[in-house]
Amino acid sequence: MKEIITANEAINMVKSESVIMVGGFGLVGCPIKLVESLSNSSLNNLTIISNNLGEQGKGLGKLVLNKQVAKGIGSYFTSNIDVVEAYQRGELEIELLPQGTMSEAIRAGGAGIGGFYTPVSVGTALAEPKETKIIGEKEYVLQEALQADFAFIKAKKADKLGNLIYSKSSRNFNPAMATAAKTVFVEVDEIVEVGELNPEEIITPHLYVDYLIEGE
Repeated sequence: MKEIITANEAINMVKSESVIMVGGFGLVGCPIKLVESLSNSSLNNLTIISNNLGEQGKGLGKLVLNKQVAKGIGSYFTSNIDVVEAYQRGELEIELLPQGTMSEAIRAGGAGIGGFYTPVSVGTALAEPKETKIIGEKEYVLQEALQADFAFIKAKKADKLGNLIYSKSSRNFNPAMATAAKTVFVEVDEIVEVGELNPEEIITPHLYVDYLIEGE
């Protein structure tokens, strides 16, 4: 059985300068309770791997306002003007990845693959610092895999073993991130007894989960 802890207990295991993957597309599929506890902590110099850094004053956006984030790795940052302004002031480093490339880099990290070649971003500024290779007369860019110290995951339902079911689009990057971090915290809406979940609906097996946190 997986240990069920509070969000604050989870954050107490995290250290400054950690690399953290956070599920979500904006606030959809984001573990808000975990992020809220993180924003109330003194942790800083964090690297956050997420599709974006929340919205103004909401979700991961609170960490930006608190200046807890040293670097963001993701795809859509301009939807939060606070992120743009922090970057322009030199307070925040940004690594911009095409969304499909980011998703595959996380999947590769979880699969133990060091990196992969993709044609996406060839000939653009995003490709300039990266190795390129001609394969079959076509140019590709080397993208290294992404891994993290911690993953903050949001799921709809879990059994007490830690098997997870997600809700529609809130599933987004959560399943891949659960495979690519050393420690996985899952904020879940409902925890049920073992055997109550339909095995055909389970997306993330319990072996990837370390701790469960009851959400709202």
